[in-house]
Amino acid sequence: MKKVLLNEEELPKKWYNVLPDLPEPVPPPINPATKQPVNPEDLKAIFSEECIEQEISDKRFIDIPEEVRKVYAMWRPTPLVRAENLEKAIGSKAKIFYKNESVSPPGSHKPNTAVAQVYYNKREGINKLVTETGAGQWGSALSFAGAQFGAEVKVYMVRASYDQKPYRKSLMEAWGGKCFSSPTDLTEIGRKIRKEFPDTSGSLGIAISEAVEDAITHKDTKYAIGSVSNHVLLHQTVIGLEVEKQLADIDIKPTIMIGCVGGGSNFGGFFLPFLPRKLNGENIRFIAVEPKACPTLTKGLYKYDYGDTGKVTPLFKMYTLGSSFVPPAIHAGGLRYHGDSPILSLLKKLNLIEAQAYYQREVFEAGVLFARTEGILPAPETNHAIKAAIEEAKKATKDDVIVFNFSGHGHFDLAAYDAYFRGELQDYAYPEKDILKAIENLPEV
Repeated sequence: MKKVLLNEEELPKKWYNVLPDLPEPVPPPINPATKQPVNPEDLKAIFSEECIEQEISDKRFIDIPEEVRKVYAMWRPTPLVRAENLEKAIGSKAKIFYKNESVSPPGSHKPNTAVAQVYYNKREGINKLVTETGAGQWGSALSFAGAQFGAEVKVYMVRASYDQKPYRKSLMEAWGGKCFSSPTDLTEIGRKIRKEFPDTSGSLGIAISEAVEDAITHKDTKYAIGSVSNHVLLHQTVIGLEVEKQLADIDIKPTIMIGCVGGGSNFGGFFLPFLPRKLNGENIRFIAVEPKACPTLTKGLYKYDYGDTGKVTPLFKMYTLGSSFVPPAIHAGGLRYHGDSPILSLLKKLNLIEAQAYYQREVFEAGVLFARTEGILPAPETNHAIKAAIEEAKKATKDDVIVFNFSGHGHFDLAAYDAYFRGELQDYAYPEKDILKAIENLPEV
């Protein structure tokens, strides 16, 4: 196992903004009432002004505030590791590297944007933040960031993951966050969903509705989002910028870059700094990996849709399974979102990224192999990227260099691994008829 390390002085000082480099503009969010592009002023009720500005910025590079870099320095730069034992185990001719984002205090890539969002809100006088979380990694990261800057954090956690991963709640509470099982009886949309579907396992769409409603109805509270939005992918590019420097230090160019995708933040932050290379003709593939139980990029439609189940958000042009879509309660809770980042969705439409989907049991098999060869237990979400890397390595040549983003560890997912070892995990492939039903009522724009 060989690591490529950067020193603290090499921690990026700027984030990379892909918007000015895209082949065509990202379609703007639409106000569902007027069917007109959303005015940035309309977003001030939920987001910090700096994040709104970053959402539409045409600057190619945006300064990382020194206060944010100081917190980043608690764990960044993160190591780039060559997975030599994994290569040997599968007989790979290609080199395989992974960027280890699991070394952050919350154990994933999520604090890269959580720290920035809490900082900007605190600078604007906001001391209370509310959010949703799928598997709990984002809720943990925001709670961690809140502790660094003295902000109160409230988290609506998808019920399926709240029940499966009780120690995520404990982690949030250790950093001062308050966590609730969504849908709750604390919001109007939560009460409505509980009445109509009392046995629901919840979804990110429902939890987003609750968090946004909470922010809108409390003037002293703002909403923090863990994925999908342009400014979130911007903050996550600290990952790809470090990878770029680390590979350059050993004179290696990647030919395949892989990441798991729920909303798109870890994958986007990982590969977007390399997109200009592909646009300039370099031979490099970008592969997004998702579960067959929530096949947004592989089976969804590229349409305008709400970002949440309660239909309180603007409409976003993205690959979607319909905002009413509630996927099965698979253990990769962070990948159970009905839509995707508008940036990633546009790149998929333009065939600049590829998408693959896998079953739950086969990705856990890949994760166990990784743990036994490389020593780290991956999160269920990360297992999807590992599975794709293994499959690509089997077909690769000696000239290929596969790099994937190891988005988080699985230390809080042991109940899922226990179910896997007992043979109790089930494979889900969401039925075509149910997908068609979920998307038949997409809003007209």
